[in-house]
Amino acid sequence: MDILEAIILGVIQGLTEFLPVSSSGHLELAKVILGDTSLPEESLTFTVVLHFATALSTLVIFRKEIIEIFKGLLQFKWNNECKFSVKIIISMLPAVIIGLLFEEELESLFGGKIVLVGVMLLLTALLLLLADKAKNTKKEVSFSNAVLIGISQAIAMLPGISRSGATISTSVLLGVDRTRAAKFSFLMVVPLIFGKIGKDLLSGDLNFQTSEIAPTIAGFTAAFLAGLLACKWMISLVKKSKLSYFSIYCAVIGSIAIGYGLLN
Repeated sequence: MDILEAIILGVIQGLTEFLPVSSSGHLELAKVILGDTSLPEESLTFTVVLHFATALSTLVIFRKEIIEIFKGLLQFKWNNECKFSVKIIISMLPAVIIGLLFEEELESLFGGKIVLVGVMLLLTALLLLLADKAKNTKKEVSFSNAVLIGISQAIAMLPGISRSGATISTSVLLGVDRTRAAKFSFLMVVPLIFGKIGKDLLSGDLNFQTSEIAPTIAGFTAAFLAGLLACKWMISLVKKSKLSYFSIYCAVIGSIAIGYGLLN
């Protein structure tokens, strides 16, 4: 992978991590188009690095909210900040369990299986369409909501299902306020990403060759900057109920991916 390809993949990751079109699915499609011949494990390693970049961009966008959460936690009371943190933890559990029990099976899916990606993009399109038709409310995320949203996040570990699309759609269909749904969706994944990075570092899974350092840094930077722009844009789009446009996009790209995969 050269620097230009890494930047392209970084931009794709930065945009699609927040936009409900599946970052993992688009990365897999991009790798096929660019002729990436990496092994699934190597491909996943680069994907994890790009996800780490977008996690940092999330921290920057929501820095005020995160600071308030920590301030509230330091009060050691059952306040709103503490309740929110517990909901985040609850939402993480399904993905953590699936990730630990089926890590090898998940890694094997990240190897250019674009028919699978296409089918999952069609599923994402359906979710977005349903969510866009749901009525907007002022409800907050409840503890039971956090469980269901967490399950949708775990399912979105499959390449082609948009994590933000699945979690935001699930939240909205459960009656959660759209703005709160978007913020909860973006914040709930941050601990998972940092946990995954820490686990891989300790296990030695993230092994970079000297020749891959420059492309990795380029991809990381591109993903971080694109993530900053996409996060702000997505919050605005969710407020305005514009998810149907992404539904159409996912349906088109998914159909093309399935067609391409079956013919090659």
